[in-house]
Amino acid sequence: MPGLIRRTLLIGGVAAAAGGVALWRWRSPGGSELAYGSDPAQLLDIRYPRGTGTAPVLVIFHGGDFATGDKDDVPVWPEWLEAGIAVVRVNTRAPDMAIWPAQADDALAAVVHLQRNGADLGLDPGRMVLMGQGAGAYLAVTTALSLVEVGLPPKGVVSLYGPMDFSTLDTDMKTLGRAPSRGPADTASSPESRLLGFAIGENRDKARATSPLARLDRMRDPLPPILIRHGDADTMVADLQAKRLREAWLAADPSAVIDYKLVPGAGHGGEAFETGAVRADILGFVRESLG
Repeated sequence: MPGLIRRTLLIGGVAAAAGGVALWRWRSPGGSELAYGSDPAQLLDIRYPRGTGTAPVLVIFHGGDFATGDKDDVPVWPEWLEAGIAVVRVNTRAPDMAIWPAQADDALAAVVHLQRNGADLGLDPGRMVLMGQGAGAYLAVTTALSLVEVGLPPKGVVSLYGPMDFSTLDTDMKTLGRAPSRGPADTASSPESRLLGFAIGENRDKARATSPLARLDRMRDPLPPILIRHGDADTMVADLQAKRLREAWLAADPSAVIDYKLVPGAGHGGEAFETGAVRADILGFVRESLG
């Protein structure tokens, strides 16, 4: 009964935040696109594997500094579909439409929509992995923690080169002796400051409070397995952010399964994360997590 109550509260609260129950297109061989909220930006699409049974789900949040990018930019690796996994790509509102935590609300609303309508959509939301790239990793980790808090943890999380604490982005770059290629995060014009609605450098504590790391500091719950990959030559988001995520995940749950590696010579995304050993690691982790 407690789990049912938590689930009901989660679904009710997020559905209200997203503007109510949305309509969707029925499953088709080429995939489906659906709305998970009332705003035109609140869209996700589903690519299905072959077969007619319910499929486990990989939910991917795209990168793009929270303000740019689109779900269509995320390639759907054929290996997912060949393994019988449905791939869901999610768009969230940009900061010029609504500031944080609207994006966290959107990401959670998309997942809850899949949970509520899984049977009709041909999905098994009880077997779900969340994955994000760059800004999308921030959303994937944040959403996973929200699900953990209500007793509905995903089967796994994949965090690729994402920021995890806006308040230390500039300090981390300085520590590593790198100049941020897109300018300081602390300024009012940075993507992170625009997302939060204030200059990070003027209210570092408030910025820290929005982060997954601050939430992990307060958590002592069983956490799902997580795979973390970050380039050790990244000049947009310092790889110290990935290290801090690993440490915070382990502190919150010392028994958690953590697959953490830095990618030698890699920058912020790109080919190094789509080919070779990193691709193989991600594919293996998702398959194992989904059973």
